[in-house]
This record gives sequence, structure tokens and C-alpha cells, in this order.
Amino acid sequence: MGTGRSLKSSELIPPFDYLTRATDSSGNVRVLAARTTRMVEECRERHKIYPTVTAAVGRILTAAALMGACLKGEETLTLRIFGDGPVGGIIADANAKGEVRGYAKNPHVHVPLNSWEKLDVSGIIGNQGSLCVTYDLDMEKPYTGCTPIISGEIAKDLVYYFYTSEQIPAIVSLGVLVGWDGVIAAGGILLQLLPGAEKSLIPKLEKNAAELSDVSHLIQEGETPEGLVERALGGLEFKILGKQRVHFKCRCSKEKLKEILMALGKKEIQDILIKQGKVEAACPFCSHKYLLYQKDLEALLSGIT
Repeated sequence: MGTGRSLKSSELIPPFDYLTRATDSSGNVRVLAARTTRMVEECRERHKIYPTVTAAVGRILTAAALMGACLKGEETLTLRIFGDGPVGGIIADANAKGEVRGYAKNPHVHVPLNSWEKLDVSGIIGNQGSLCVTYDLDMEKPYTGCTPIISGEIAKDLVYYFYTSEQIPAIVSLGVLVGWDGVIAAGGILLQLLPGAEKSLIPKLEKNAAELSDVSHLIQEGETPEGLVERALGGLEFKILGKQRVHFKCRCSKEKLKEILMALGKKEIQDILIKQGKVEAACPFCSHKYLLYQKDLEALLSGIT
């Protein structure tokens, strides 16, 4: 499944996932690094995702976790990539608490290994489409920025998004190592130049980033998020601003399903009651199934004036 070896992921997965936030001592660069192995594995297991899609979904989930660490309070973001590849699209959202969830439109597809004998993420995503980020910053309306897909490898597409849509020079490295029985290692790193930063830093940071291109193998070998920060800054002094757990967590509930039905209106609920007598729905983010019986639907109708 991309490794060529029969590896037991359960024997290699570290005890928990977490993210580290840091800056260089001069305040020129913001760095976020995360280990997301368990988070990606839980998503894979919930949706029974095929290996190549797992690699793609894992990158999106990891990116959402890194970007979510820049939020505050109850703010959230949604990261979406829709291409012309067989996966159709991948969606993930995250908040400032390190809670991340996501899914692929078509989780059960596969393509042959690429010319480097690796899982072909760009083949799954496609090379025509868009990457969009929606920020819900507790304002009147959420803000959405979109850019075209330029590679389908996701990390490069995010670099292009940050530079084009948010005018922030950034370096992104994302990796997911998939074994025969699940995710062996996953994680990523995001560097962003802060306002007023010296542009001369970019070549040095890009050189350092080249050594992080295989971030999943570094994590498999035991590298920590702090170690990734140190590698990314390559000799620059830095300070750790904070750490936090990151994990897969969905915010769906039966009450939210009821709210959706209420929004449909009285006539729609009556039609469902007559034709089906119940409602069964699965959350696309976590696959949890909810069932509303006749008495539940009648209760909803009684609450509509």
C-alpha cells in the first residue's frame, strides 16, 4: 500500500497526536508542526478509505489542523479541494481547539502507483479544479478564498493559495505513510513569513524545507513536532509558543439533524412521515448514523407553528 512492506501500524503509532507553534527569535517566521498519525488513522477507519485516498485525505486533515492552530476562540475553517480526479473532492474542517474532521466524496477509489512507486495523490485529486478555504471568524459572513489546483499534491497547492489569496509567503510539507493495515505515520509543517520579515530568509527556508519533503518517514522514525520545527528553521534560534493535542472529532448530533429537518418545513416533514415513517441519516464527516422514528418526527411537527 505504498510501502512495499508488511508493517503493523498499531505497533508504530505514537501515543497521541499534537501540534507545536513556534517563531524564530527575530519574529520573522511563524512555524507550525504536527504529528497527526492517529487522527488520520481514525478517519481512515471510520470511512474505510482506500490507501491512495487515505494519503490525500490525511494531507488535507493535517493541513486543516495546522491552519486551525492560527484561529482563536470559536473560530473555524473549512478546507476543500475539488479536482477532476476520481476522488471527486475532499473536505476537512478544524477549530482552534485542535478538533479536526473530514471526508472524501469517493473514498473507495484507487489509481496505480506513480513513476516513483509511491501512492499517486495527484492522480486521485486531478490537475483541474480548485482549492478553497472558508474562515468562519464569528463575523456577519464567513470569508472564502479559492485558487486553482496547480499540482494536485496538496502542499504545493496550499503554498500557491497562501501566496495568491492571502498574500503570505509560505512553505508547506505534508506526508502520510500508509501500510498494509493502516496509517503508519502522518504529519506536516507550515512556515509563514510574518509582516516585515526579511525576504532574504526565503532561500534558506526553502533549502531547509527540501529536507522535510519526506516528513512522514521522519515521523515514523520518531521525530517530534519540535524536531520538525528545528529542522525547518535550520540553525535559526526559535521559541516555542505553545503545544496542543490534535484529534479527530465530529460535532454532529441528533439535535443538529432535527434542526436540518425543521428548516425543511412542516410539509416536507409530513411527506417523510407518510412515505417513510422515519429518517435515517449518516454524517458525512464521521459516518455516524442517526435514526429518527415516527414519534420523533411527530414531535418535530408539534413544534412547528
